[in-house]
Amino acid sequence: MSASTASLKLSACVLLALAMAGCAQVAPGLGGKQPARAHPRADDVRSRAERPQPAARAARTERTERTERSAGRDEVALREGIALFNDGDYNGAIRRLSGAEMNGAGVRTRVTGLKYIAFSYCVTGRQMLCREQFVRALRLDPGFDLATGEQGHPLWGPEFVAAKRAVEN
Repeated sequence: MSASTASLKLSACVLLALAMAGCAQVAPGLGGKQPARAHPRADDVRSRAERPQPAARAARTERTERTERSAGRDEVALREGIALFNDGDYNGAIRRLSGAEMNGAGVRTRVTGLKYIAFSYCVTGRQMLCREQFVRALRLDPGFDLATGEQGHPLWGPEFVAAKRAVEN
């Protein structure tokens, strides 16, 4: 090999090495380590709900949240009303179970609320109002009946029977 050929090869190798040294993408190919890059969404630390959404998904999410909020309110009102009844605050139970939250509730929730309102009226000596609540419950759900432990109760048992007869006629 002549000196000029060796010189030419050496120059080519040096140029190639310099070119590769300036290129960051070549380093991993030669065994070097490239600095880790964050995922494109890693910089976006907002929660999924806070990120912009397509219009259709945003509308669907809003409808779902609205339904969950209203469904949650009636269930909360029912639980609170029953708790008031169980604590002996019968007038408080009547107020809570007669609230606006219960108007948009499902049939089962409304019927249960009406049952506890009826119980509260019966316990406080207002039998006519007790019977009226049972009638309302039976009109909402003709198959409504008292649980085994509730049937035959001396205060509301006779009012429920009378309400059932009134609805059947």
